[in-house]
Amino acid sequence: MDQRKCECGHANPVGTLLCESCGRPLEQELTAQTGEAAQVGQAAFPDMRYEGMARRSQTYTNTLIDRVWNTFSSVKVAIGIIIVILIASAIGTIFPQQQYIPVPVPTEADVARFYSETYGTLGQIYYALGFHNMYSSWWFVTLLVALGTSLVICSLDRVIPLYKALNKPRVNQHVSFLKGQKLYGEAELSAETQPGAVADKAADALRKKGYRIFRDGDALMAEKGRFSRWGPYVNHIGLIIFLIGVLMRNIPGFYLDQFVWVREGQTVAVPDTPYYVKNVAYHTEYWSEEEMPQKLDLNGGAIPKKFQTDAILYLNKNADLPGAKPELVEVKRGPIVVNHPMIHEDLSLVQSGVQEMQLGALNFVLIDRQAGGKPVGPIKLDLYEPNPELQVGDGIKVRVLEYFPDFIMGPDNKPATKTNLPNNPMFALEVISEKDNVREKMVYLRGTIITQKADSRYTLEIKMPDLIDISGLMVRIDKAVPVIYFGAIIFMIGVVMGFFWQHRRIWVQFHEGRLLLAGHTNKNWYGLRREIQTLIEQTELPIALEDRSKA
Repeated sequence: MDQRKCECGHANPVGTLLCESCGRPLEQELTAQTGEAAQVGQAAFPDMRYEGMARRSQTYTNTLIDRVWNTFSSVKVAIGIIIVILIASAIGTIFPQQQYIPVPVPTEADVARFYSETYGTLGQIYYALGFHNMYSSWWFVTLLVALGTSLVICSLDRVIPLYKALNKPRVNQHVSFLKGQKLYGEAELSAETQPGAVADKAADALRKKGYRIFRDGDALMAEKGRFSRWGPYVNHIGLIIFLIGVLMRNIPGFYLDQFVWVREGQTVAVPDTPYYVKNVAYHTEYWSEEEMPQKLDLNGGAIPKKFQTDAILYLNKNADLPGAKPELVEVKRGPIVVNHPMIHEDLSLVQSGVQEMQLGALNFVLIDRQAGGKPVGPIKLDLYEPNPELQVGDGIKVRVLEYFPDFIMGPDNKPATKTNLPNNPMFALEVISEKDNVREKMVYLRGTIITQKADSRYTLEIKMPDLIDISGLMVRIDKAVPVIYFGAIIFMIGVVMGFFWQHRRIWVQFHEGRLLLAGHTNKNWYGLRREIQTLIEQTELPIALEDRSKA
């Protein structure tokens, strides 16, 4: 490791701006050794952000570890990572993420179809580039890890030398150090003036202002608000904890954000959990005219008051047994209302959507034409889980040959389904009468019954379909929330530390019959100048204070 030697004899690591022993600015020492004009002034005085101490990134540069450290210790690199994260986050909000798609999309093909049909070519590109699941993608997580690494290395690279400098503050500073401060003044001492008495008087005055006093003989340094220097690093600790909380969401079991649609009467598995949820009933409550604070002209409409799903939560005791039939045990039941979720341990079920008056089942009556239009029996075709075979009457049954929930004609002119939702159901049925040895086929499509033969024996009479409500439930597990909140609180503590307090230091020294007075702060130079001016007035020292804080 290269070193820079000060005139006092102390060897300082490369990158040191102020001598670790005497506080002399080493840049001025270097220019004096090279024969250049060395003028002590504010323009030439080094930055005191880290008290002139050498940082590791300035001292070690040879090995691969040094290069990695120096890269991540750069503030420019950290800002670049933040900008990339911000741009990526903004792109992720252009179209909704997959988990927030407002319609049921049970398969990946449905997801791709949603983006292409809803947002056209841009949506198709958005999906193809993987932006629909951006915040859990490997490259976005890598950016967050890189940002956390940069925060850790930036903090260590700066906080360690700062701690070493502040932990053992120098009281007797070099004269060039004092003269280089933005607030500086000096005065000639009379022969009868006792330096110790002046220092005592100054110490008493500064102590009343809340300063902590350090003495070395007649030299004095007064300091207060040192803790404010740790504010930025407390910020960094808070951000690091916050990022750890965010990254914990990628650990299985720590975070879940899913969306399920549950029909009335249906029991479905809660994704990625051992739980099942049953939609017992859904209802929307509306405001009555008597509850209105004033009469409104609603033109026959109504204002919803409450969206509620009465649900039962089950635990599958066989969840850990692959292939085993679910054994459901009720663990909780009750209403799920907007802003009032059902909570069980870490699991929350939130009322987040509804599809009211949706087709649930088609109802028909099988008619025997040869018997003068006599009804044979009712037929109910569930649009979500149709029974493949129904017994209608004595020796007569109906089989479901094909079912297309959202019927379209495919490119090959063959029947196909656009989605898995029963938006346009089409059934191909076969009526089988075993005692009469009759087999006839028919098709239902868009309120029309198409029979295989014009003089077919059997036909269907259409009845009122079953209408159901479908609840959209958001399933949330977030064990990382306490960590995220804790990081946010630590961050705000750091903001308060660095924003409302300032690190102020005042030096009083005597050199060759002269009194030297200097002050430094990391912010609010006006407040420090006022305190030093008050000190001069209280001690009655004939010092004219030079203020270079505005230079």
